[in-house]
Amino acid sequence: MSADGRYGSRIPNEREQRVIQLVAEGLKNREVAQEIGTTEHVVKNYLRVIYDKLGLWNRVELALWYESRRTGPAVMV
Repeated sequence: MSADGRYGSRIPNEREQRVIQLVAEGLKNREVAQEIGTTEHVVKNYLRVIYDKLGLWNRVELALWYESRRTGPAVMV
């Protein structure tokens, strides 16, 4: 199965993309909430929706998903 086939096909909206970025940078839910101006509870809800959209289970998978799309395919030299 390809990496693209493993994940869900729904695309995160702008706000969810920001949450993904902050989580991938290692911020905790409380820190993400402060950064985007909301509550920790709202961040938890965002994460549940994001996991569902992308077919992921946890923060580690989310960070790996983010990095795989941020860096693009590896180039062989």
